[in-house]
Amino acid sequence: MDSRISEPVLGPRSEDTLPASVTTAVKVVIVGGFGVGKTTLVGAVSEIRPLTTEETMTQAGAGVDDIAGVERKTETTVAMDFGRITLSDELVLYLFGTPGQQRFWFLWNGLFEGALGAVVLIDTRRLEDSFDVMCRLEERGVPFVVAINAFPDAPSYPMSELREAMDIPDTVPLIDCDARNRGSSRDALLTLLRYLHTLTTTPPESR
Repeated sequence: MDSRISEPVLGPRSEDTLPASVTTAVKVVIVGGFGVGKTTLVGAVSEIRPLTTEETMTQAGAGVDDIAGVERKTETTVAMDFGRITLSDELVLYLFGTPGQQRFWFLWNGLFEGALGAVVLIDTRRLEDSFDVMCRLEERGVPFVVAINAFPDAPSYPMSELREAMDIPDTVPLIDCDARNRGSSRDALLTLLRYLHTLTTTPPESR
């Protein structure tokens, strides 16, 4: 298996140095099953050159990784993705994308450490992959929002049906997202921040 670290550049980037006015840094994790678009989202929204740890998929993963629905995928994250986005003069988000295959999920605990919240990316062709992902976040006590990533050949369902099928509480935001689009990915992160704010201002019994 050919191992490499790539740093794709998607669009113009700002300087790597943070503005002196930044006072708050927040860690956010981007999670989801295999091939749901985590690396794409981090790459699309990051203002610095994103770090990805990808390996070329070979026959070694045959029979181990479930590639149903993503048969054309040729590379996969084996450690993490990393990016950064400055949302205001004072606030910056550090983004950590998790590997999707279950054989790499042992790395998730370290990536969850210190995370304020998570964006769960969903592929409607593989809804079943989302259940274990959300369970792990709930077990760790990491708040999350759910974003339905747009795939051209993926079936479309009403949000109410998706919420019921995935047993997502009414209080947890469920949104559409195009991980390829910088603005859409940024909106998903802003949805998470707004949700986190409501958690700090809403009494537990009202959530």
